[in-house]
Amino acid sequence: METEVVHKNSIPVTIESQMREAYLEYAMSVIIGRALPDARDGLKPVHRRILYAMADLGNYYDKPFKKSARVAGDVIGKYHPHGESAVYDTMVRMAQDFSLRYPLIDGQGNFGSVDGDPAAAMRYTEARLAKITNEVLADIEKETVNFSPNYDNTLKEPQVLPSKIPNLLVNGSSGIAVGMATNIPPHNLGEIVDALKLLITNPEVTIAEIMKIVPGPDFPTAGYIYGRAGLKDAYHTGKGVIQLRAKAEIETNKKGDREHIVVTEIPFQVNKARLIEHVAELVRDKKIDGIADLRDESDRTGMRIVFDLKRGEDSRVVLNQLYKNTQMQTSFGISMLALDHQQPKLMNIKQLLQVFFNHRKEVVTRRTIYELKKAEERAHILEALKKAVENLDAVVALIRKAQNPAIAQDDLMKKFEFTETQAKAILEMRLSRLTGLEREKIIEDYNAILKLIGELKSILDDEKKVVSIIVKECDEVKKNFADPRRTQFIEQQEEMTAEDFIQDESTFITVTYDGYIKRISPDTYRAQKRGGRGVKGADTKAEDFVKDIFVASTHDYVLCFTDQGKVHWLKVHKIPEGGRTARGKPIVNLLNLATDERVQATMAVKEFKEEDGVVMVTKKGTIKKTSLGAFSRPMKRGIIALTIDEGDQLVDAKTCCSNDHIILVSKEGQSIRFTEGDVRAMGRSARGVAGMRLHEGDEVIGVTVLPAEARDTFLLTVTEKGYGKRTAVEEYRLQGRGGSGIRTMKVTDKNGSVMAVRYVTLQDELILASNEGKLIRTKIAEISEVGRVAQGVRLMNLEANEKVAAVAKIVEEDEGDE
Repeated sequence: METEVVHKNSIPVTIESQMREAYLEYAMSVIIGRALPDARDGLKPVHRRILYAMADLGNYYDKPFKKSARVAGDVIGKYHPHGESAVYDTMVRMAQDFSLRYPLIDGQGNFGSVDGDPAAAMRYTEARLAKITNEVLADIEKETVNFSPNYDNTLKEPQVLPSKIPNLLVNGSSGIAVGMATNIPPHNLGEIVDALKLLITNPEVTIAEIMKIVPGPDFPTAGYIYGRAGLKDAYHTGKGVIQLRAKAEIETNKKGDREHIVVTEIPFQVNKARLIEHVAELVRDKKIDGIADLRDESDRTGMRIVFDLKRGEDSRVVLNQLYKNTQMQTSFGISMLALDHQQPKLMNIKQLLQVFFNHRKEVVTRRTIYELKKAEERAHILEALKKAVENLDAVVALIRKAQNPAIAQDDLMKKFEFTETQAKAILEMRLSRLTGLEREKIIEDYNAILKLIGELKSILDDEKKVVSIIVKECDEVKKNFADPRRTQFIEQQEEMTAEDFIQDESTFITVTYDGYIKRISPDTYRAQKRGGRGVKGADTKAEDFVKDIFVASTHDYVLCFTDQGKVHWLKVHKIPEGGRTARGKPIVNLLNLATDERVQATMAVKEFKEEDGVVMVTKKGTIKKTSLGAFSRPMKRGIIALTIDEGDQLVDAKTCCSNDHIILVSKEGQSIRFTEGDVRAMGRSARGVAGMRLHEGDEVIGVTVLPAEARDTFLLTVTEKGYGKRTAVEEYRLQGRGGSGIRTMKVTDKNGSVMAVRYVTLQDELILASNEGKLIRTKIAEISEVGRVAQGVRLMNLEANEKVAAVAKIVEEDEGDE
């Protein structure tokens, strides 16, 4: 049996507790020591160490450049014991004018580009501190900030920089820690300084008032902020999402027949080369239409990306496609998370300004204490020098008599009551200071230092003076470094699509039995007298014929109901336009239909109103009503409109409103009229209720919805052999749903079975289409008015075996349109 050996100095721990403690230590190390910036100076440790090491090297803006490798080596050797690439990459970013709004390092050489090109190796590039960085490091030598030991305890490094500039908001920051991330956008220095002064003068200022001064971020690459919705959340809560857009202008070539889209500014952190490559891929894959060529004409004068458009293309539509499908429009998620006294906090813009203001108060106070200490030390020396020159002969005699400096120092301390420091200063005083003018200058200096001490003490005694110093320094920073805003704002607007540039006009939609669809201009067909032979309307196959024809606007939607009880969704302007004799396009190419699925009913819809309904009827007389709003978002494969019994199928569908009357008509000439309220509204998957009781062999051929304002109109009944009649609607009495109804037309071998019924007025016109593709257009007023049981009159002359396949009425919208 093995025995467990335990070392006498070992401490038993559970793996769970050890893992928890180790992970927490690692997480806090990442949060505090690597990923999150300090809210006071806006810097992470690596940034702070680089700037401090360059200052320690004397590598200021007014001094010669130094090799980047020299700087990186100093940082690694003294303060940041990590890989040199981590330090150099950070240096590079601080020198890029497209990464930082106000670069902190002045780089010489290749420091990368907005195309994503990497910087040259550190042995080739040179760097020095930017002029603005002097304000970040100002007064660091005056004990304004705390220092801590470096990694090997041989040097001291600052825990934070004194920074006169609100660097966190001005240059922004981004980083991913453990369980948290920060992404603070850059801002305009002048605006942030003005907001800080407003907070200083009015501590109760609201964020809304701050936003009047700071309307939003100001990115180094300019561009546009698209809409302001996310900014309010970001500045009030610390989190929000804003939309950024490229700046694009429309230019026309010299001939005036083509347009170009010219992009001169892109969103922040977008790689220009990748953007162009992505657009090229989308054009090649035909996901963006209308672009003939694209090229990058950027040079040292600025950015210029040119998209040449095809002749006749609308630049606004293409530009919207670019915004929608490429990084010409991006989202920027704002998360203003930073360290406040080593604690990660999500802060709003007012809190960030307050943290910086508190930091500046501490820096100014500590600087004043330091300057007071130095002034008092200097006054102490000047006081001795003044006393010495006032007793010059005695002092000189005493020193001459002394055998060595130590004895002279003791004698001076005893006779004149000097301190050791004062005595040493007198002994070290140069003889030139004993001249008359120099003696006067010592007295002047002493009086001046006493005045300075009084001023410094008054600053420490009065916080208002500290605040006034901060305001004065803010004004100096703004005067020296502020510049105009680069990023502008554009208000969010409705997304523009091709439909926005299509004229809203009426058009004919024709659908054949075999599923070909097209749209035709209404003036294609001239009006003819009743009984004419019609004109050729479409070239159809021998076994195909026009099944449905209706009028819709190019901005309408077409709902396509299939015999299996599904509904599909289609935009009218996306239906291909064809000539009078064109066959059209297979509807299966526009809709995702099943193999055995056939479009049975189509309707034009402008808006999907919840209060409106859709009534659907099946061949066996079932009727169902569903809210129109239920069909507003069908999927590509279609959605269920109603559940159909085996052996039944949907034959027709119409929209309806409250108080409408519904008329069902059967093939054998029966009809029934009842109110819309008799059919209760149901969900999309419901089966429906009985609408009409049918005789054996009969079936419902369609439904007519009669609005309240149309009840003094006529009901037009058309048979398959080209006969029709109009009968006053009042002859059809109101009945209850589910009955067998009354006769609407006498069906004989002469006129054939009823194939369509429509309510019409005397101002309407009628389109009849045959299964051979012929169409005729005639006025309703020319059709005789007869009773319900009459056979009707001939509306269209048909050849042998030719039948009426579709009927559509045309409503005259405006006088003189026809």
